[in-house]
Amino acid sequence: MAEFNNPQQESGMERRLLIVFALTFLVIMLFQPLLKKYGPQPPAKTASAEGAVQNQAQLPSESAGQVPAQTKISRAHGAAGVKAAATSAPEQAASESETAIENDVYRIVFTNRGGRVKSWVLKKFTDDKGGALELVNAVAAEKLGYPLTLWSYDEGLRNKLNTALYVVTSSGATAPAEIKFVYDDGDVSVEKSFKFDRDSYVVGTRTVVVEKGAEVTAFPMWPAGFGDQSNGPSYAASQIAYQYDSKVERLVTGWTVFPSIKIMGGATVPGPFHWAAVSDQYFAAVFLPQDPQNAAMVTLRSALEIPHNATDPNNKQQDKIDVFGIAVGSVKGASEVRLYVGPKALADLQSVAVPGITGAEPDLRAIIDFGWLGIIARPLFLWLKWMYAHIVPNWGWAILLQTLVINLALLPLRLTQMKSMLKMQRVAPQIKSIQEKYKKYSLRDPKKAEMNEEISALYKKEGVNPAGGCLPLVIQMPFLFAYYRMLNVAMDLRHAPWMWIHDLSAPDPWHILPVAIIVTMLIMQRMTPQAGMDPAQQKMMNIMMPGMLGIMSWNLPAGLGLYWSAGQVIGIVQQSVMNRTSLGREMREMMEKRARKKEK
Repeated sequence: MAEFNNPQQESGMERRLLIVFALTFLVIMLFQPLLKKYGPQPPAKTASAEGAVQNQAQLPSESAGQVPAQTKISRAHGAAGVKAAATSAPEQAASESETAIENDVYRIVFTNRGGRVKSWVLKKFTDDKGGALELVNAVAAEKLGYPLTLWSYDEGLRNKLNTALYVVTSSGATAPAEIKFVYDDGDVSVEKSFKFDRDSYVVGTRTVVVEKGAEVTAFPMWPAGFGDQSNGPSYAASQIAYQYDSKVERLVTGWTVFPSIKIMGGATVPGPFHWAAVSDQYFAAVFLPQDPQNAAMVTLRSALEIPHNATDPNNKQQDKIDVFGIAVGSVKGASEVRLYVGPKALADLQSVAVPGITGAEPDLRAIIDFGWLGIIARPLFLWLKWMYAHIVPNWGWAILLQTLVINLALLPLRLTQMKSMLKMQRVAPQIKSIQEKYKKYSLRDPKKAEMNEEISALYKKEGVNPAGGCLPLVIQMPFLFAYYRMLNVAMDLRHAPWMWIHDLSAPDPWHILPVAIIVTMLIMQRMTPQAGMDPAQQKMMNIMMPGMLGIMSWNLPAGLGLYWSAGQVIGIVQQSVMNRTSLGREMREMMEKRARKKEK
């Protein structure tokens, strides 16, 4: 049988290859003089060309990882991982400098240290002390990062990107303007550019990072909350949300049945989404990616200790709070996003167009969370805003007027409630007789079903609806909850004054409204007939319920306290009138008669 040897191991193969290479080299060397004498001659070099050749010879090689920033960034706009050619020298600033950009609504101060934002002042708003509203949370940012720093999954690279000294170029200090930060150390090259409009809260951003000739993921971020957060409750109002078409996802903290919507520090939420935002009660930083399909968001959550009472320097107590932030960009190519940093006011949010949304309004209004009763809360707010704009130019008086209208509209329900309670009082002796008849039977005995049938037949005969007394309360409660939610998110009520109250969105500083709620509820409880309730139980409820609700309302927004207490006063007037009608007098007589029987 023939034997087939591996040609790479065949005897004499190496020797023959060496002979071939030697002969080829000899032929090339012998023909060199002939080529120089009779071959085509190269064109003469010009001075500029000769200088270019010398410069090219001095450039670092691509294999050494020293490709300059400009060339890398232009190539990085294409497919990720494509290596760039070297065309310029590395770029780094010699010292730290600041650049300010302003328009009609903000003033932003950048530093070339990390190409980040040191100050972001909103000109149309003030802080709690009446000064300019600073949205950069200086305490949190010093520890967790400043706005428009870059997020990278490589912590070492992230630290370099956010501490390097960038070369800055700017087209001017007043919008419309553009500012660009460029950095290159021969290993990493970065370009960050920002565009500003004249009267908009939106800033255009573009960032590209190339490391050793290959593009790497680096997202612009808003990492450390907002400057208007000064205490635990203001931090607790933070949330992270994002929207794709009609679906809005709001991320929550703590334990949840749905782990996918829990905020976890450093977790990546893949796209697609049209916008992603971090916000507190009244302000938001919203990222709108130019490429929603390839967008991704990194959620940031960090612990921080703050003074329990910042106004009292002697109070050393500290509160541990969570600070939220996000980083948003593209997983393919440069990260190009529009960034809205401003108030959560409907008019401003609706002015920002979001192309591509289907099945929902193509703007940012969904950032405002009116809660599960949004179908009531949002119309209530729009109606309140209309009253403020067209009837009474004060938010407190507008709330009082709206409360009056709502209570007048619910007056028929109060009458229905009284009629239902009266009918229940009339049939109460017959129901008690039926219950005594079946008292000897256990709950599992089939005879108990007969008792329920008899009671149902009695209700039907007398036209009694057992739920009639509770129905008006059930209808009124959603309005109260919706009002609470609406006042919590209504940007317009922030720092809105009314009489002794300086801010309707904050608790009443003198707690007059919570006390008014307790007093008016005590009066209302005593005036309202309560069918079917034992007098001893009634006395206990008349004290316990107002007390509990008063405690609950102690630190509620003053606007809600105003709505609640005013509604109680209007209810007292209505109940007083109804108690003087024939229906009301009959109810009172029956209640007093029943109470006398109990005393005997």
